[in-house]
Amino acid sequence: MPDSKMSMLSSRFRYGAVAQLFHWLTVVLVGTAYVVSPGGREERVYSAAVDSARQTHETIGILVFALVLLRILWRLFEPTPEPPPMAPWMKHSASAAHLALYALLVAIPLTAIGGAWLEGHPLTIFGIGNVGPMLAELHDLGQSIISIHTILGNVIIWLAGFHAAAALFHHFALRDNVLTSMLPDWKRSAALGPAPGEFPQ
Repeated sequence: MPDSKMSMLSSRFRYGAVAQLFHWLTVVLVGTAYVVSPGGREERVYSAAVDSARQTHETIGILVFALVLLRILWRLFEPTPEPPPMAPWMKHSASAAHLALYALLVAIPLTAIGGAWLEGHPLTIFGIGNVGPMLAELHDLGQSIISIHTILGNVIIWLAGFHAAAALFHHFALRDNVLTSMLPDWKRSAALGPAPGEFPQ
């Protein structure tokens, strides 16, 4: 199938529709979770004033965790496209950034769940309700883990920003297909011009 045809599966040069859906849905959910997070001390997070924000944040966090597990399984099933030629340090940096993003996408929900339960709080998931603590209460440890969760949440936003900036650098400076390989055909042609491999040499 030609690269210009959107496929469910990835090709040699482009990510398929499933991989693209996983990627952009993760971007939207992580960004939304960060924006709606109540933040602050435990008393504020579990206060009535921000209860809706907390419930939304926790529900989205569980969705992110489920999505990243599905995404990892999909990556095991489907190989990724070949990267364009680039300096070894750039290739290693890209691999390290991807690995760090996956690690954070797993660690952030787990620290939220573990921290809340160790503090003695249930998780609230829309459509399901409260999921009570499944760990013995160790309040001080729970607070420490929640602090780690907050730090990791900030780190992933910065790392995602670096990841996006690197993709833009590849497109506009190196003029390769790193960015366009993760864009749907309509978005690629409307916003970014030539398809992968069509840049002038």
